[in-house]
Amino acid sequence: MSSLVKVAAVHAAPVFLNRTATTEKAISIAREAAKAGAQLIAFPETYIPAFPVWAALWAPIDNHDLFVRMVDQSVALNGPEIAALRREAKTLGVTISMGISESSPASVGAIWNSNILIGPDGAILNHHRKLVPTFYEKLIWAAGDGAGLKVSDTPVGRVGALICGENTNPLARYTLMAQGEQIHISSWPPMWPTRRPTGGGNFNNVAANRIRASAHSFEAKAFGIVTAGYMDGAMRDELIARDPAIADVIDRTPRAASFFVDPTGETLGDFLQDKEGIAYAEFDLAKCVEPKQFHDVVGYYNRFDVFDLTVNRKRLIPATFRDEFTSAAEPLIEYAAVDQDQPSINGRLPS
Repeated sequence: MSSLVKVAAVHAAPVFLNRTATTEKAISIAREAAKAGAQLIAFPETYIPAFPVWAALWAPIDNHDLFVRMVDQSVALNGPEIAALRREAKTLGVTISMGISESSPASVGAIWNSNILIGPDGAILNHHRKLVPTFYEKLIWAAGDGAGLKVSDTPVGRVGALICGENTNPLARYTLMAQGEQIHISSWPPMWPTRRPTGGGNFNNVAANRIRASAHSFEAKAFGIVTAGYMDGAMRDELIARDPAIADVIDRTPRAASFFVDPTGETLGDFLQDKEGIAYAEFDLAKCVEPKQFHDVVGYYNRFDVFDLTVNRKRLIPATFRDEFTSAAEPLIEYAAVDQDQPSINGRLPS
């Protein structure tokens, strides 16, 4: 197998709070990226149906209707959106990393900030829920669990992913490093307002994301894909129409960027910030090996007699039901069918 792989970071806006239209747009983008030769295509944080930037702009008491819309347009794991993405990944023969706002089968109002990794056979390779929603995201999403802290074998190498602020969590990052990660995907929102423009300067998320991506790649000796959302005119107009007073905050908050870093922490490939598009880079996975001679933090450059990390990867659920007539051999149906008339068992395609 060649050590050279072509990857894509999608720097695009959703169709704001419209999961069906955004899924259709995502499929169109995936086709374009695959046609350009991309083998791994990474989409931004909660690309479907949008990132809830309004939680930073107005008080919670003013946002109830937007939360209701967000819940309504969030994505079920066994819903048509994931099924369509799985079919497309299989048709194109590519690996897709997709950020979604995930709905809960146990609650009509609980949602998670999640990432789904889909393999080129249409199988769901990993399903990760963001461990801790960041800052004002706590008003939108529930806390996730450790079940998705996994690195997946793919035809383009061993791929791991963390969502936004999780890339600041050293233990979450180390968990992926300790599983032989070669490509790390970090997904981000289109902007991150933390102050009004007159309040002493906004958080510079472009610089911060570059620091975090480079730090992880340097420590893991892995390649990094930084994929950030984009605020288009339609999203901006809808928010400002709701309250023209926030135009200054939106227009003077730095836009996020999408780019790539190598195992030394240096950037490579395309860089996108102020326009919508697809960024591309070529990774030579063989270059993950030599830097391990300098610092292998999950190998010789550690003291396992001094440091000890235990990670709970149990999927948390609100209740366990024991029905009298349930067969222990009954298969667990977790994800939507890729082929219309066949169920998908345990996240794998039927044979």
